[in-house]
Amino acid sequence: MARGSRRHGPQSRRRRDRHGRGLRGPLYPATLPAARSRAERFDALVLEALEPIEARWRIELTQLDVAVDDVPDVQAASDDGDVVEDGNVPLARLLPAGADRRARIVLYRRPLEARAKDGADLADLVHDVLVEQVANYLGLDPDVIDGE
Repeated sequence: MARGSRRHGPQSRRRRDRHGRGLRGPLYPATLPAARSRAERFDALVLEALEPIEARWRIELTQLDVAVDDVPDVQAASDDGDVVEDGNVPLARLLPAGADRRARIVLYRRPLEARAKDGADLADLVHDVLVEQVANYLGLDPDVIDGE
């Protein structure tokens, strides 16, 4: 068998346990924060940013969902809802309620992470985008939503 070819079946499993050191495993236990993926950390950041807004506007936001996507859909029409953009790249989108769905704010993780310098900057950016989208949903000024 040639050196670059791959074998399928039970032989391929033995190749993963080279030099008798055992199979590779996770670097950190799943209970530690370091074991979370970037997407999981971003989801936690969104929930943390949404918490004070939801505490203040709970009744008005009962028919609103918040979701996270990795990247915006290129095919989505810009007239489909209110969009927060940086240049031509959407950071978030407000999708109005339809006959078969509730209103939804969609935050785009990768564009938001690309524009943040560090974790604190990302937290501020996520908060600002959420405030702006909730203000669009409720038809209010963002300063009113933020409580300033």
